[in-house]
Amino acid sequence: MATALKLRYYGDPCLRKAAKAVKNVGLAERMLIREMIEAMYAFDGSGLAATQVGLDLQIFVADDGDGPYAVIDPEIVKKSSEQSKMEEGCLSLPKIKVNVKRPATIKVKYLDDNNVMVEKEFSGLKARIFQHEIDHLEGRMIIDYASKEDREKYKDQLTKLSDLFQKPKPSGKKNG
Repeated sequence: MATALKLRYYGDPCLRKAAKAVKNVGLAERMLIREMIEAMYAFDGSGLAATQVGLDLQIFVADDGDGPYAVIDPEIVKKSSEQSKMEEGCLSLPKIKVNVKRPATIKVKYLDDNNVMVEKEFSGLKARIFQHEIDHLEGRMIIDYASKEDREKYKDQLTKLSDLFQKPKPSGKKNG
């Protein structure tokens, strides 16, 4: 399955910016959501935030096994004090796995793709997906949770990914 959307990798500045609220889901947003769902499957992911495809919008799509869904303008309104730790991967950090400690249960509110305000409590995998994707929309990535040892272990990979987004340095030669 091909997609017109381009996946962004660690080092791309768009992954470190907080996305803007959508506030109203119209035809353009629904078309984008459809394209993001196709891209998520094409990239072999279980979630995809708009920032991961270079879009400055608070939208993510996910599929935790029950079919795809879209989440717009999500906000965590309550977090449990109980924490759970789990290894997470990320499409924007290929081949990197980080143990991330997160609240085990969260209560969120968000718009669905029909402009309906939803307020739900999640635990388990769905809570983890929501927190991971909301992190993306706020400019955070799983590497931010990594231990010193993990950061060292993945140092070369992170440098290679970052180097893809560095501006070429002038060669010192003048044209003409």
